[in-house]
Amino acid sequence: MTPSASGRSRSLGDFLRSRRAALDPGRADVVSWGRRRRVPGLRREEVAQLAGVSVAYYTRLEQGQARNASVEVLLALARALQLTPTETEHLLDLARPSALGPAPRTRPERPHPRALSMLKALADQPAMLLGRRNDVLAWTRMGHALLAPHLPFDSTAEPSTRPSLARLLFLDPQVRASYGDWNAEARTHVAYLRRISGKYRDDTRLAELIGELSMKDADFASLWASGRVGECTGGTKYLRHALVGELTVEFQIWLQADSPDHRLEVYSPADRESSDALTLLEALTHEPSVGQAVNAAGAGRAHPARMPSRPSD
Repeated sequence: MTPSASGRSRSLGDFLRSRRAALDPGRADVVSWGRRRRVPGLRREEVAQLAGVSVAYYTRLEQGQARNASVEVLLALARALQLTPTETEHLLDLARPSALGPAPRTRPERPHPRALSMLKALADQPAMLLGRRNDVLAWTRMGHALLAPHLPFDSTAEPSTRPSLARLLFLDPQVRASYGDWNAEARTHVAYLRRISGKYRDDTRLAELIGELSMKDADFASLWASGRVGECTGGTKYLRHALVGELTVEFQIWLQADSPDHRLEVYSPADRESSDALTLLEALTHEPSVGQAVNAAGAGRAHPARMPSRPSD
């Protein structure tokens, strides 16, 4: 088995184990007949029985010793494990054959001119153009001021200086402290990265990002080990901004037809107070010292793990 095929099999096995452990036996209609469970979730033999495959074959799949599982078998396993459509798609991605040999280093992403034109049309709104790894390829002045005003606005111009939302969320104390519900934000972000990692298994930069975050942040490592997969197309963010205080924004993600890997993320206020806060922030973005003011305001922030989360409405 080639190194790439071996890694693919291990990823598939890891994902199957994580979903098996996460499935409550009661939801799966599994009867224990008095047998004490030593591990959470289903046993291997129970998954095999529900999927209609042999225990030996399923065990080999989890151990990375089986290759080329058919789509029919994979879909049967998805039904047995009660996977969501996104999780099922991820399972199929992991089982897809990889290119032979080591992957070449992934080239930097380039924003499409039409996506930049659309972003320019949103100049007065908080918005940003994101690459597949959630690197910021471009942003409006308001998008920069809302989410990372302590960074240079023109940091998106070169691949070597582009902000990574993943690195900011887990490794930048100032950004980490700005989320009222950091745990929910982190779970969503990691679930998205896992989905993308299945689609682009030869993306060397993505692999490096995941490895770096796993080494440097225990929270990321724990969330990654959970195996959760998810898609994010919109939602709500609760923010504690260093200059304008607490605000709530709704966001919507628009896929780009010319660049399917890229997404336009647009923010709008969720209530009157947040609208007022964004109006104030817009006025402040015209001040040349706004970045320095944010850095000064954020210098004394407590670590987010010790900050109370914003209560749910």
